[in-house]
Amino acid sequence: MNDNKLALTKVNMCDPVHFLALGFGSGLISPAPGTWGTLAGWLIGIGLLQFIAPLTLVVVAISAFVLGIYLCEKTAKDMGVHDHGAIVWDEIAAIWLVLAFIPQQNWLWYCLAFVVFRLFDIFKPYPINYFDENVKSGFGIMLDDLLAAIYTILSMLALFCLIRLGL
Repeated sequence: MNDNKLALTKVNMCDPVHFLALGFGSGLISPAPGTWGTLAGWLIGIGLLQFIAPLTLVVVAISAFVLGIYLCEKTAKDMGVHDHGAIVWDEIAAIWLVLAFIPQQNWLWYCLAFVVFRLFDIFKPYPINYFDENVKSGFGIMLDDLLAAIYTILSMLALFCLIRLGL
């Protein structure tokens, strides 16, 4: 049994910390658990935006980020693997932040937000890759996705401005 599969045997989905850190179970889907976790957060975030204002979703995302430092740290320690792929709370909190800042609340922008965020999260351009490799804590697990969210937000706002200018 490889280390990743062995780490999964240490997860207890009845433990609320593990349940949340593994994105309500979405992080257990293979392949690409980060994409599945993002999809879970994306669907929940879009649902939330039907009932709450984007500014409220910012507060929810920041709260999820702070909570995620503990959730991810504890789950990583329990699994014995730093930032195991099944830990996807970081993707969930980050996509909520992205959804709160998209220029227009419609399916085109929702889908674009998902794709652009996944690209930044997967390819990790500088300095995301630096923090991903060098910060080894719950904060580190959360930080690289927060940076990917910020890159996504800035990219989408720049695209929106270019569209508005007719470029």
